[in-house]
Amino acid sequence: MNCCKTVATLGDHMLFSLVKSRTFCRRVPATAPFLSRSQRTAAEHSPDSDTAEKPRLRAIDLARKIRQEKAKTRTQETEPPVSGLQQRVTELKRFSTQLQNVHPNVLAKHLHRTVLYQDKDVVIINKPYGVPVREDSGVTSITSVLPVLSKMLDGPKMKTNSELLPCLSLEKDSSGALLLARSAAALEHILALSKNNQVERKYWVITVGVPVPSEGLIDIPIIEREVTSPKPHFKMTLSPLFRMNEAGDGVTKVRSHRQAHPAVTKYRVLDSSYGCSLVELQPFTGVKHQMRVHMAYALACPILGDHKYSHWSKLAPQKLPECVLKKLRLEQTKSRYLPLHLHARQLVLPGHTQSAVSVSCPLPKYIMKTLNRLQLTFPEDKNDK
Repeated sequence: MNCCKTVATLGDHMLFSLVKSRTFCRRVPATAPFLSRSQRTAAEHSPDSDTAEKPRLRAIDLARKIRQEKAKTRTQETEPPVSGLQQRVTELKRFSTQLQNVHPNVLAKHLHRTVLYQDKDVVIINKPYGVPVREDSGVTSITSVLPVLSKMLDGPKMKTNSELLPCLSLEKDSSGALLLARSAAALEHILALSKNNQVERKYWVITVGVPVPSEGLIDIPIIEREVTSPKPHFKMTLSPLFRMNEAGDGVTKVRSHRQAHPAVTKYRVLDSSYGCSLVELQPFTGVKHQMRVHMAYALACPILGDHKYSHWSKLAPQKLPECVLKKLRLEQTKSRYLPLHLHARQLVLPGHTQSAVSVSCPLPKYIMKTLNRLQLTFPEDKNDK
């Protein structure tokens, strides 16, 4: 009987000791804060760190860290450029793609910062390279963000029904002064002025070759024709009204084609160096690709970066002379990354009750870099400083 009591007592003591020891193991210091399971697990896996003092990682910081790690991995996988030629190609690649898929709000804010002139009838903005004026598949266009730009110009507190309408369009791969009308009446008035050659537009281009003579007027109609090649395509080309006679000592007039469009372009060479030229163009008609066709086929001096009209029978990158490639720090195999060097430099509108509106648009950085590399100079203008 005494043995049973002794065993029972010893069993209770052992049970009490076991419970006491388990309770002691779960005891948490009174000074430590309460932690959830995830926080306690993180604290256990982080050596010599104080959980109470460690700042919480925000979602934005985590996203930034992930982006940095991905960029670092991408940089390690691709070999960094080791020469000036490779650096130049990387620079041109980045430039040609940076505005292709820009967010509409970002484009509207950019255009708002580049407003050159505005009044109650018109707005003149500096169109960036690579952004189409009209709707284009998969690319943000200027027309699509004009409602947002109109509200920015009027102010957030102004409740107006004003609109912005493109008047004299520019090509996607060109840059410079773009005219916008603030009403349908203003648009109609500007189109009438343009039809009567009362709107003066001057463009600056860099050409491969030196036009001879150094200034003149090109009056050759333009027509669209199909090019028969392994990849059939259409191009604008010349449709002359005159041709050389059989003797080769004169010209004879030929019948004009019904589908040809009259095209007139005035040109003037501003400077030339290393087989290239800075040329000022003033079109008097608005035929598609008029200036590019006149420079390439009428003067045999295609615009730098004009890969479409540097060849007739094929679609291929522009072939550049060796001296030009050297000055541009480029290889012939990488010339396809050269952007079109065509810039809408000046716009002059006749005034109704006031003096004429004259706006000069500053040159984009890529054209300035090309001018410096080719050592081409141009008339000084306060907008380029």
